[in-house]
Amino acid sequence: MFEALERIPGLELAQRHAQLRAALAIHAPEAEGLMAFSRLGIYYLTGALAPGVVWVPREGEPVLLLRRGAERARLESPLEHILAFRSFGDLPGLAAGTGSPLGKTVAAELGGVSWALGNILAAKLPEVRFVSGDAILAMAQSRKTDWELAKMRLAGARHRACLEQIIPSRVRPGMTEREISHVCWEVFFEHGHCGIMRMGTPSEEIFLGHVAAGDSGNYPSAFDGPLGLRGEHPAAPVMGYPGQVWQQGQPLALDVGFSLEGYLTDKTQVLWAGSEGSIPSEVRRAHDFCVKVQQWVAARLSPEHAPSELYAHCVEWAAREGFAEGFMALAPNTVRFIGHGIGLAIDGWPVIAKGFDEPFEVGQAMAVEPKIGIPGVGMVGVENTFEVTSMGGRCLTGGDTPDDFAMRCVG
Repeated sequence: MFEALERIPGLELAQRHAQLRAALAIHAPEAEGLMAFSRLGIYYLTGALAPGVVWVPREGEPVLLLRRGAERARLESPLEHILAFRSFGDLPGLAAGTGSPLGKTVAAELGGVSWALGNILAAKLPEVRFVSGDAILAMAQSRKTDWELAKMRLAGARHRACLEQIIPSRVRPGMTEREISHVCWEVFFEHGHCGIMRMGTPSEEIFLGHVAAGDSGNYPSAFDGPLGLRGEHPAAPVMGYPGQVWQQGQPLALDVGFSLEGYLTDKTQVLWAGSEGSIPSEVRRAHDFCVKVQQWVAARLSPEHAPSELYAHCVEWAAREGFAEGFMALAPNTVRFIGHGIGLAIDGWPVIAKGFDEPFEVGQAMAVEPKIGIPGVGMVGVENTFEVTSMGGRCLTGGDTPDDFAMRCVG
């Protein structure tokens, strides 16, 4: 009676399963397959966004086991084995019945279940030894297929048009952060934004993004990102504060993501309230430095370089240029990265940070976001989403020259 709005092609899923199995063979060779529990993990491996577990064996057909939504999943996923279950204790028998029995050692997406459910899982499956599979799943997800990149390229083009052209023409000094947030939503929805964005980190939340006028950009933040914000309320530190007015002579930082058919791009556009000539030299210099950093990093988003290498260079570069205090936020809010993977979630793998020593891979998507907090002024800088290629990063949300990332003057 019903037709799916979209059904992921079987060959697309086969490619994803192959990437996962390749990562398993390298990083958990003792595991006989992987179990994913998070809705994003399940969607990535099956094409169905539903509560349950997916079992992907090293050999054999994957099995999707759902507490609810099996009927919808059969519409939207090409998997042959989609079954309902009530208890974790049912999993071994159901999997075996499909010809894809659970192994004695299983890589599990540990971050996809709560501690309580994890204890129940271990108690119900005492014969199974679980090892962590979170990094393996994240690595597989980081290498985007052509099908995924097509969605991200379209999202990036719309994102760019909204933030560089349309929104600057609809906002003005004198508006509150909340009013500006509503303009962003209005424009985004006009251009197909799905209305939902996701974080991979358990318990982390995001809604639209950060809208920060003036010193809101340096406001203390619990969110793992450089740009501060006052937000709607301490219980909802998102969007913008109705009591904060964007005034002449202030930067307005719009760090807002775009979501299209589940895939995300990230971009920050800084607007200046006033003329080009009214931008103080310290503000212009800081922003221009961030543009240089972004362009330098983008040129090295290729398999010849590793994230940790780029991060170390940029931190040392910022110190040489006099931006040690303020680079990636004022202390103690400084974050220890300058970029991150992105796709189905904002905070993907890898991170451009210390410890990420494996080289980039063609097909990864990276958000690069050098920013500088200026005391008493706010935060300036850039963020754009790039596709990793053999020749360096291809920008999905902006142009190719430094002028494309300049601060835009309004009012």
